[in-house]
Amino acid sequence: MVFVIPMNSRILAVLLFSVSITAAAAEAPYPPSPIIAEMQLDWSRHQRHAQGSDNFQLTWADDDHQYGWWGDGGGFGGTNTDGRVSLGFLRVEGGWDDHRGYNVWGGKNPENPAQFNGKSWGTICVKGVLYSWIVPDVPDTGGPRDHYRYIELAKSTDYGATWIKADWRWTGEDNLIIPTFLNFGKNNAGARDEFVYSYFIRPQYPGVRERGDDGHGLNVHKPGALFLARVHQGRIFESRNVYEWFTGTDGDAPTWGTLAEKQPVFENPDGTGWCLSASFNPGLDRYLLATEHTRSHAGILGLFDAPEPWGPWTTVEYWTPDDRFGAQRPGSDLDWRDNLFFFSFAPKWWSEEGREFTLVFTGGGSGRDNDSFNAIRGMFLIRRK
Repeated sequence: MVFVIPMNSRILAVLLFSVSITAAAAEAPYPPSPIIAEMQLDWSRHQRHAQGSDNFQLTWADDDHQYGWWGDGGGFGGTNTDGRVSLGFLRVEGGWDDHRGYNVWGGKNPENPAQFNGKSWGTICVKGVLYSWIVPDVPDTGGPRDHYRYIELAKSTDYGATWIKADWRWTGEDNLIIPTFLNFGKNNAGARDEFVYSYFIRPQYPGVRERGDDGHGLNVHKPGALFLARVHQGRIFESRNVYEWFTGTDGDAPTWGTLAEKQPVFENPDGTGWCLSASFNPGLDRYLLATEHTRSHAGILGLFDAPEPWGPWTTVEYWTPDDRFGAQRPGSDLDWRDNLFFFSFAPKWWSEEGREFTLVFTGGGSGRDNDSFNAIRGMFLIRRK
């Protein structure tokens, strides 16, 4: 059984007319969430901006604005070709119902020019400093376009106007590709401890290339697994050697070790995508993780939750080839194709009790439909205790 805490009539109307998008829990790799019974989206509040640009994972900075990267487009006010950059950085101001986007770095009429190419699905603000995981577009090591070749860390002390990169990196041979940060609200002030956490995707095989003779492409990696690393918030930029890796649990406590000792913190036989998102919901005191499975660019994703960053994981939603994200969208007449590959929660726009949220999602529409900044308001239904 589920119930909804009493709310105003507008929210209740949303629940009455929204459609449940719960997929068959039996197909998921983890049991149903003991907290979240289902997730509902109000498609009448589906907004679309920055047509032709994609990705858009956001962090909430100390200046009360949200920031994040986009890829392959002109950003807000641009198109797939007008102002197009490989990598651009944006600022989102305002509330979930009246937000506006600004191109901070690269894109159409930017406040600052772009400095380098690449892609990113992971940014965090810690004590007023922005940190981002950057993967290459065309690697400086040579060869064709390859998001899997290496992982770099960049930081900005001026809200994305300029960036510097650390003098170290991880590579595909480390059995790691495309990471994301675990965000803890405004300026990361809600963090559980003094560490910053990042999830890394395990590639289908070490050293995998995106393109070339041994290329895997931007596809689901099977069997799926994620690694978890942590670093003290004062040493994020220092060295790859100061990062500790999840190696398992001793009772209820996590154990940490070296890169060579790392063990998966999440697994799915159906695979994990080539990008993912992670965030903390302070109202529900739950950690949320989202990534693709089975096939990429097809609206086939899973949303999982846990009481700690390392689990134990349970399933909130598990979309399948027969029941894809956005299969039904009452109230929205925006163009749609089943090309979704990424979504994340906007960290500023949680309701106080954690039940209402804004989901930001993107797809591979080649300049059309979901190849854009998509925002939609939604709600979690909570299980009766």
